[in-house]
Amino acid sequence: MGKLRTALGLMVSLLAVQACSTVAGGTGSVNPVVGAWLVNDVDAPFPYHMYVFNADGTLQQANPDAGDPKTSDSDGKGIWITGGDRIKGRWVEVVADRTTHRFTGRTEVSFDIKVNGDTFSGTETARFYDAGGVLTGGPTAPGRLEGRRITYP
Repeated sequence: MGKLRTALGLMVSLLAVQACSTVAGGTGSVNPVVGAWLVNDVDAPFPYHMYVFNADGTLQQANPDAGDPKTSDSDGKGIWITGGDRIKGRWVEVVADRTTHRFTGRTEVSFDIKVNGDTFSGTETARFYDAGGVLTGGPTAPGRLEGRRITYP
């Protein structure tokens, strides 16, 4: 019984180590997109955004709430995957009316980028949905994305 318990404990420990070392793409090494990026979304109402790509395949997006005087939509969350030498994903932000403070819908932005050291470039398209989930705009024509990694120092 003691040997079985020891073997099971070792297996659980090895699985935990494996789970902690796995990253999006399943290679066991850190994908080059992981990190914080200053992104120029050339066609967005406010073109400068921050993206944070996490090793688990999730991401956060933020931009100043200055792109549209009628709505508030400054924070998005999403996912990313690897596809060959490309990174593909989608993030979603909720939209609220600045006057009524009511939920008015969501924006979904899909992207396809290629990382080259501390920069990336690619394209994105957006779809717009009302509060009921009905598509009201998009997909937009592909817009250009350009990213620069945040480094220290």
